[in-house]
Amino acid sequence: METRRSSSAETGELIITRMFDAPRERVFEAWTDCGRMMRWWGPKGFTSPACKMDLRVGGEYLNSMKSPEGREYWSKGRYYEIQAPEKLVMTDSFADEKGNVVPASYYGMAGDWPIEMTVTVTFEDEDGKTKLTLKHSGADRINAADRNDMRQGWNESFDKLEESLTEH
Repeated sequence: METRRSSSAETGELIITRMFDAPRERVFEAWTDCGRMMRWWGPKGFTSPACKMDLRVGGEYLNSMKSPEGREYWSKGRYYEIQAPEKLVMTDSFADEKGNVVPASYYGMAGDWPIEMTVTVTFEDEDGKTKLTLKHSGADRINAADRNDMRQGWNESFDKLEESLTEH
């Protein structure tokens, strides 16, 4: 597995690039099919008990992840761009279980988290494998520790994504 990580505090972007040993159509589907997404969404030890997607430009998603201690965390967003199987662009906000946008403090998180960020995911074919690049933008006010936690959470989720791609 090849991993390249980078981020830019100045622009508030977290950028993670990972290589997956699966065709990009399958990796794209893991992001756009609730059944598949629920297999990998959330860091190590977390589960994903709920997922709703209206996969169209202007459509919304609502996902939950549940910690090993049983605490649920919800996120929601709106799709801005969908180019199957090449690119997804969507907003990302903390939410409650009803889909109402909430501040990060709702989940006990300190710091100056924005109400809405943008996630751009690109999927590139490289010899039958998929190069996935995630750009999480709008986190310029988040402190270094929280940005590191965000990076770790995404990478642990991607570890689970990699495992889920080998399941049939």
